[in-house]
Amino acid sequence: MTADNRGAFASKLGVIMASAGSAVGLGNIWRFPTEVGRNGGAAFILVYLCFVFLLAMPVMISEFVIGRGSKANTVGAFRQLAPGKPWIVAGFMGVIGGILVLSYYSVVAGWTIFYTQESLTTALWADQDFGALFQGFVSHPWKPLLFQFLFILLTHLIVARGIERGIERFSKLMMPALLAILVFLMLFSLTMPGASRGVHYLLKPDFSKVTTGVVLSAMGQAFFSLSVGLGTLATYASYFRKETRLVQSAFSVCVIDSIVAILSGFIIFPAVFSVGNVAPDAGPGLVFITLPQVFKTAFEGLPILGYGFSLMFYVLLLLAALTSSISMHEISTAFVIENYHLPRRRAAWIVTLVCLVLGTACCLSFGPWAGIKIWDRNFFDLFDFLVAKFLMPLGGIMITMFVEWYLNRKFVVAQLTNNGTIRVRCLGLLLFLVRWVAPIGVGIVFLNEMAN
Repeated sequence: MTADNRGAFASKLGVIMASAGSAVGLGNIWRFPTEVGRNGGAAFILVYLCFVFLLAMPVMISEFVIGRGSKANTVGAFRQLAPGKPWIVAGFMGVIGGILVLSYYSVVAGWTIFYTQESLTTALWADQDFGALFQGFVSHPWKPLLFQFLFILLTHLIVARGIERGIERFSKLMMPALLAILVFLMLFSLTMPGASRGVHYLLKPDFSKVTTGVVLSAMGQAFFSLSVGLGTLATYASYFRKETRLVQSAFSVCVIDSIVAILSGFIIFPAVFSVGNVAPDAGPGLVFITLPQVFKTAFEGLPILGYGFSLMFYVLLLLAALTSSISMHEISTAFVIENYHLPRRRAAWIVTLVCLVLGTACCLSFGPWAGIKIWDRNFFDLFDFLVAKFLMPLGGIMITMFVEWYLNRKFVVAQLTNNGTIRVRCLGLLLFLVRWVAPIGVGIVFLNEMAN
């Protein structure tokens, strides 16, 4: 398949929505508020935002340069831009990483479909122990598999339709819907009794909690929140048109991703503090155990509002999960299409089947296969460990070093300026961030993650 007939995003809006959808995921909805709750409220947010634009955005721009500059999948991009060189390892890391992420990410995404169904049928509101409900579901021998398979198939159907008719079209529908639900839930959460205490908790900076560990946590959150390092955005950039503004697009994605994360805090903290005595830093348990109890307690006198709030929240989670999973699927699908010269639908099925097999192992890690350990980790934790601790940070380091230390500087500048047709402000500063700040910063995150 040549660069001319492999497909492309049809509009600037499609580029922004698809790229932002790749970045926005479940981590924005629960991991970010959890980190804020643990690490000093607004103080953590300020540190996080600095790293988004000083660390993560340069890596994203580097991926954009590689993708559009090669018009190929991640492996093909390095093969084309550095023929016969070991840089191609970064491309294979992306393909493997995309499959591993989708395999375990789809497990949690399947949980969101289950909770969406439970909210829709109001079964979530029956008198019950929400902790027992969650544990009973995730450890069931086949129920979580059913919902996980459904999520992977939803992802498959979108990717199989292609770039313009599939990924772009659905991103342009899902991202505005996600943002609309996010704003509505935020406004509704802010009207709950006691919401002001949650807002105060979120916005009051506690710099006494900003330790070296918190700074490194903020750096890691910025890096992983934007899905950089695996070649996801390089794959998407390979479908960018020549007039797409890379720096402007990267900035827009970072802004949207940060807004989603912060608005999520304005949903969760007011809701949690409205019922009192609930830890705002409970991690995944916050979403599937704590929040159902919050919804039930807060709307005890008006259950119809509780049904609606709960349903919209889990739909929000589902949309966030789906926009990210599409991009992970596409990394490997693009590789199979171009490396083995297969039609898109067949290539998509190959990736889907591999993810179903590996995803089954991850899903059963909470049930019948919980006792199976590799390096003292079940399959779910093992895949997460390999991606978060190795593939993403090493990929980020290699990508930025490749762009600024290997590629010809004229080629990089030509990509960033669209062959000199546009002016990029602070271009020298940007190249400095890519050359020095990003690889060193990501290297520090890598070493810190390895030490923990």
